[in-house]
This record gives sequence, C-alpha cells and structure tokens, in this order.
Amino acid sequence: MQAILFLVIGTAVGWKLTGCFIGTNQKSEENLNIIWVRLVSSFGTGIMLETWMVYVLGYFLCVRTHSADPLGRAELCAMAAGVAFILLNCILPIMRNMKSESEPANEDSPAARIYIRGLVRDTELFKKETVFYPALLVFVTLTFRYVLHADGDHLYMGYTVFSDYAPNLSLIRSFSWFENFPTQYPFFAGEDIKYHFMFMFLCGNLERMGFPIEVAYNLPSILGLFGFLVMLTQFALRVTGRFAAVLITPFLFVFRSGLALFYFIGEHISAGDLVDAFRENSVFIGYTPNENWGLWNYNVYLNQRHLGFGLLIVMAVIWYYYGYLENACGGYDPSLTGKLKELLFTRDAWAVSDLPRVILTAAILGMLSFWNGACVIGGLLILAGFALFSRNKLDFLGLAVITVCLSFLQTRFFINGSAVSPAFYWGFISESKAVMGVLWFLIEISGMTIAGAVFALFVLEGKYRALICAFLLPTAFAFTMSLTPDVTVNHKYIMMSMAFLSVIWAELLVRLWRENRSVAARVFAVVLAVILMATGAYDFVIIIRNNGKDHEFAVNTESELGHYIEENLTWDDMVLSGPDSVSDFTVSGCRMYCGWPYYAWSAGYDTDYRFETAKYIYTIDDEAELLRVLAEENINYVLYERGMYYDDVAAREDVIAGALLPVFESSDGLYRLYRADREN
Repeated sequence: MQAILFLVIGTAVGWKLTGCFIGTNQKSEENLNIIWVRLVSSFGTGIMLETWMVYVLGYFLCVRTHSADPLGRAELCAMAAGVAFILLNCILPIMRNMKSESEPANEDSPAARIYIRGLVRDTELFKKETVFYPALLVFVTLTFRYVLHADGDHLYMGYTVFSDYAPNLSLIRSFSWFENFPTQYPFFAGEDIKYHFMFMFLCGNLERMGFPIEVAYNLPSILGLFGFLVMLTQFALRVTGRFAAVLITPFLFVFRSGLALFYFIGEHISAGDLVDAFRENSVFIGYTPNENWGLWNYNVYLNQRHLGFGLLIVMAVIWYYYGYLENACGGYDPSLTGKLKELLFTRDAWAVSDLPRVILTAAILGMLSFWNGACVIGGLLILAGFALFSRNKLDFLGLAVITVCLSFLQTRFFINGSAVSPAFYWGFISESKAVMGVLWFLIEISGMTIAGAVFALFVLEGKYRALICAFLLPTAFAFTMSLTPDVTVNHKYIMMSMAFLSVIWAELLVRLWRENRSVAARVFAVVLAVILMATGAYDFVIIIRNNGKDHEFAVNTESELGHYIEENLTWDDMVLSGPDSVSDFTVSGCRMYCGWPYYAWSAGYDTDYRFETAKYIYTIDDEAELLRVLAEENINYVLYERGMYYDDVAAREDVIAGALLPVFESSDGLYRLYRADREN
C-alpha cells in the first residue's frame, strides 16, 4: 500500500509541474487530447522528483545524523511533502474556485467543464485513443513480464536480457536490504558510483515499501516505456495531424529496420535450408559487430530498464520546445537568405521568451543525469537541432547551461574525478573506418530508417526537414565521440535517432497510402513498410523464442545465503566472490570486491588489478599471506562455491578454511562463507 501511495503522490506532484509547460500556449496542442501527455509526463517528472527527495533526505539521515532506518524516514517525509504540495497548489485552489461559483460544485459546473475540455478536446479522437492506449499498455506489460517474472521465491530472467539485470538487481537490493550511502557500485565496491543508478534506487524503495522485487523492477519499467510511447505517438499526431501516424509509429519503434534478415534469407536460400533455418534459429541474426546481442532491436528496452524512463523525461522536455520550432517553421521567409537572416541575425532569433519555463524544464532534464545520462546527452543534441531552426535561441542556451551545470554538480557529488572521458572516435564499432565503410555499416544496422531519412530531406518540407536534422544528431555523435571505455554503449544514441525518426516514416507511409491513391503508390507503401519492419519483426520472434520456459535463468531472491547476508552483514562489509554475473549471491545487494568485471569496466572502473588480486587470493597457498592481502584490500568475507575455479585455476578452500572463520554453509553445500577474523 505504501508503494502505491508513493507512486500516486509522485504522479500528482508531477501533474502540477507539467501543467506549467505542457498544454500551455502552443497552437498544435489545441486539437490534442492533452490528458494522455499530461498523465504520462506527470508520472515521469513527479516520480523522479519524489525519488530525488527520498535520496537526499536518506543520505542526510544516514551519513550526517546516523539515524536508524534513514530510507524509511526519508520516504515518509517525501510523501508528506508531496501531499502538502498537492494541497497547497492543486486542491485548495480548486476548492476556492468552486466556492466562488454560484451553482453547486460538481462535474457540470462551468469551472469543471472548462478544465475537462482543456484536457479532452476531441471526443471522437478520445474514443479511439481509449482503445489504442490500453492495448499498447497490455503489449508493453506482457513483453516486460515475459522476460522477467517470478514464481514463488525464484526470479526468472530470459536469455536475451539477463545481462544488465545482474548489476541492476544488485543495486536495487543494495538499497532495499542495505543502506547504500555514500552510494557505491556493488559489483565494484569501495569506490564511487559512476553508473546512473537512480532508477534502481527507485525500484529499491518500492521493494522496501512492500512490492515484491519483480514488481518493483517491472512496474516502473513498464510505465516508463509505455509513457514514452504515449508521448511519441502523441508527438506524431501533433506533427502530422493524422491518427494513422499514431497507429503506425509504435510498429516502426518495436520492429526496427536493418539488412540482417535479408542477408539471412539470401545466405540460407543459397544453402538450400531456409525453412529449417527459420524454424530452428533461436538467436539474434547479425552480420555486423555485436549485432547478435540484439543491439538494435526492442530487446534493448527490455534489457536496459532505465532507458524507457529516461526517454519519457526527455520527451516531456522536447514536447515543450517543439513549439519553438513549429512557430519558426510557420513563419519562414521563403528565400534562403531570408531564413538565415531571420534565424540568426534578428532580435527575435536571440531573445529570451519564457525564462521561468526554461528554468523548470532545464531542472527536469538536469535531474535526469543519474537516471540515464545518455538520454540527457541525446536530448540536448536533439534540442540543439531545434535551436538551429528556431527563434529565441537564448532559451535553448539557458536550457543547456542549466542542465549541464546540474549534471556537473551531481557528478562532483557522486564521482571522484570526471564522469566521462570524451574523445574523438570515428566510426563507432564499424570494422571499416573508411567513410564509405562507415556509411554502409550504418545502413546495415538501421536499414532505411537513418539513411532513408537523409533522402527524405528532399521530399518533405519545413518542419519535417528541421526534425530530421535534429533527430540525426545523436547518431552523428555516436559515430564521432566516445565517452566511456566501451564505445559500444553509444548504440543508445543511434536507438534514440531511430525511435524519433519513426514519426517521420509514419508520415511518409501515410502520405504514400492516402494522398496518392494509385495502385503503384500503395504497393510501394506496403513494400516500404516491409523493408522498414521485416528485420525487427524477426528479431521480435527471437525475443519470444529465446526467453520464456527453458530459455531463462532462475535465481532465488530469498535464498539462505541472501538472507544470511541481509541479517548478518552491514554495508561496511566487503565480500570476495567469484566473477559472478547473476546468481543467488549477487542479488543480495552486498558490497562485492570484484563481480563480473565487464559491468564495472564498461561503467569506467579499472578492473584489471582487482581481477588479478581476487585470483591471487583464491589460489594462494600461504595462510599468513592470505590474511595480509585481505586486510590490505579491506575484504571482510570470502565466499567459496563448491568445486570453484577462478579464471580456470582451482580455488584453495583448504587455505581459506585454515585462515578464516566459517560462518555459513547452505543446506545443499553449494555455498560456504568465511569471515576474515576469529572473533565470535
């Protein structure tokens, strides 16, 4: 009940905040049922604000005052503050307005009717939307629960998604079972937190407040991606004015474009086993580096749960600033010289339009930095494209400056040193770094979506050209810059471009079908739709086939080992374990000396030293040396798994048992835990 109340209060707070800049004074919003955009953006912004409040209060109570149950107290304080905000800013003004009316305050009062009309402006369209959006919510819910669900004490994770769940579940439990303040990365404990962890902090709070861990992880993930899709489809309606574009956009989003399927078909036609290949294949097809990870398809959103939530927040900000772009595109001087003069060398081009809303939207975008930093960067790039084609450029500049400053302040607080190491890196992960090789790689991974959008610049007009240019900027960034040791993480910027460009392609498909009613045009529209979605549709088949029963990992979230750790260890204790990914141990959320190294390495930690030290400790043959190294590395516990090897070398349990105190053994004998002292 407390978790549900937290979500409701957060959304109500967000309702007031988003009302300050969504559905305000922009022409293209007049014919929309703005209630959908308000609802989902309220969830995103309000929950983000409430969660930050819990974190700040929890940090202060834990680190500064050393209070008992700091998060429990912080949650109650944040909810109380949220209720007070709602009373002062929402309920009391409504009551005053109703009291001032001469007739009884009810749904038929003028004030109520005006308010409802402001949210639902087209009743016929609203009827269609009330069928479409619940269906979309069902789809998102089913797919998320298909790859992550619980049965009793066991949590089941599909083969295509479990990788990111390992560190994320550990982060969640570090807050729900422990007090992770100052916050550390559990898979590489003892240092700062370089990973954008706040979404997992939210999930940890929800588990603390009563949700089972799978609900705590699934529910905000579902609502985050669903919210983004609602805003993306409403954005398609706002840009195109066509409900058909609303229907097509989610299909283009879920079923990506790419050449992989066509390569696959050609390869197996040549081999004469196409039917068998389609029937038996259970892995993502791909002919470019890492494409078989599912790097470009819907699986990314199922795997990286905080990505959908981050895009929802970015979309709320983009929604407001699209009004600037739209107003500019509607009033262009027809000549090229006139356009440049109007957008660069006039007073309006650089005037400040609405400073309070700039500050509010910048604060919202800036708060996103440790929820999903890539979304902040991608959002700023798209908004930079908007600024280029809009007036009031100082509004965009103010947005960028405030957002970057807020991100910098958070970075200084959480990270020792720099959060990123920006460097020019041409070609992303393309094997060929020649210009044509990189361009062909882009076509291979995204098919028509990105390359075709460049050609659409010559077909479409006005605002569509500006939108295409803006939406391509994250892809340009991905192919020219690297911010982390693992450049592969740049794939999120390309995914952002592909997601937003689905609006453009929806408009093109509808135009082909409706405006030129010739048979040839409609056949071409169908062929184009198949080209755009065929590879993604087959990827989706693999998502279904390679998850679910017999294609999933199971961990016991209430295991004997986990509960021993929860009840007997504190956040000050560090555990040495094997390089585990996802297991009964890692979901305990305790501080690990060196979990699976890839997660920490890709987040920016230097894992080589710890990996070699862990191997040395497990294979050492001298008890005194073992104790010395454990003390030097601040390791309190050593976990041994039956028949354990570390980097293909047998672990020496005899030495560990001789030097350390055995404190736990699981009933099946699989795990034994040793403490690095002899105290009772």
